[in-house]
Amino acid sequence: MKLLSVNVSLPKEAPYMDKTTTTGIFKEPVSGRVVLRSLNLDGDGQADLKGHGGIYKAAYAYSIENYDYWKRELGRADFTFGQFGENLTVEGMLEDAINIGDQFSVGRALVEVTQPRVPCFKLGIKMGMPQFPKMFLASCRVGFYLRVLEEGEVGAGDVLERVKTDPNRMSVWEVCHLLYFDQKNLEGAQKALRIQALSPGWRGSFEERLTKAGVPIENSEEPPEGGEKCCGP
Repeated sequence: MKLLSVNVSLPKEAPYMDKTTTTGIFKEPVSGRVVLRSLNLDGDGQADLKGHGGIYKAAYAYSIENYDYWKRELGRADFTFGQFGENLTVEGMLEDAINIGDQFSVGRALVEVTQPRVPCFKLGIKMGMPQFPKMFLASCRVGFYLRVLEEGEVGAGDVLERVKTDPNRMSVWEVCHLLYFDQKNLEGAQKALRIQALSPGWRGSFEERLTKAGVPIENSEEPPEGGEKCCGP
C-alpha cells in the first residue's frame, strides 16, 4: 500500500446552479512533505465545518484503482490527482480490503479509518456531473476518512503499513452498503456498533435504526465527541 499524492486546497467559490457555493473540493497535488495534523493537512481547509472536517474526518483517502474504474464507467481520461476531492491518493487500498478501525503508519503519522465518505453535491460540481454523487454512492467506491492518532509529516512515495485491525473486521464497502442499501440488516448494525473507531455520525445512524426496530443497543464505550455523518471537502 502506497501514498501516491498529497492533495490540498483552501476553500474557494465555485458556480452552482444560478449562484455560487464555497468548497474545498478542488484539491491539487503538493510537492515535498506536509504535516498531517489532528484536524487536517497543512494548507488544506473545509468550507462547511458543520458537515465537513473534524477529528474523525481529518483526511480523506481514495484509491487510484477507483480512478481506473471511473475512467471506464464514464469514458473519461481527464483525471488528475485529487480528482475526487481526496487528500491522499493511495494505491492498493480499495474499499473491500480496508476495514473501519484499521490503523496505518504513514510517513511519521499514525492514522485510523473511521467511516466511508458520503458524497454531496460538491462532488458533482468537481466532476461536472450533477448526477455523479448518486453514482458514486451506489458503487460504494467511496474511499474513507481518517482520524489522526499521531501527527507527522507525510509525502508521496510513503508506504502505508497496517499496524492494527479491529476484531470485527467490517470493510469500508460493507459498512457503506449496510447503511444505505441493506437497511433491514439489524445484526450488521449491531456489529458495526462494536467498532470503537466508527465515527459518531455513523454510529448514531445505526443506533437510530436499531431503536426504531425495537432492538436494544449493546453497551459500548462511547467515542469522544466530534465529527458528522455528512462528509465531503
